[in-house]
Amino acid sequence: MGQIIVRQLDEAVIEAVKRRAQANNRSMEAEVRAIIEAAALPSLSRASSRKSILELAGSVPSNRSTQEIVDEIRKLRDEWND
Repeated sequence: MGQIIVRQLDEAVIEAVKRRAQANNRSMEAEVRAIIEAAALPSLSRASSRKSILELAGSVPSNRSTQEIVDEIRKLRDEWND
C-alpha cells in the first residue's frame, strides 16, 4: 500500500475531518482513506456504503441513537440514487 502526505491543510478542514470521523466512528486516518476512495473509486465507495448499512442495521454494536442510524441510512440511500 502506498502513502500520501498532505501538507498545508487549513485547520478548518482538519477539524471537519475530525468531526466526520467521529460521526462515522472511525479514526481520522480511516476517514481520510474513505474520502479519497469515494472520490477516486465511486463504485468501491458504494460497496463500502452497502456494508455500512449492514453495520448500521445492527450487525455491529454502536453507541448511535436510533435517529442517527435512520439519518445515516437515508443519507446513504440518497447518495446511491444520485
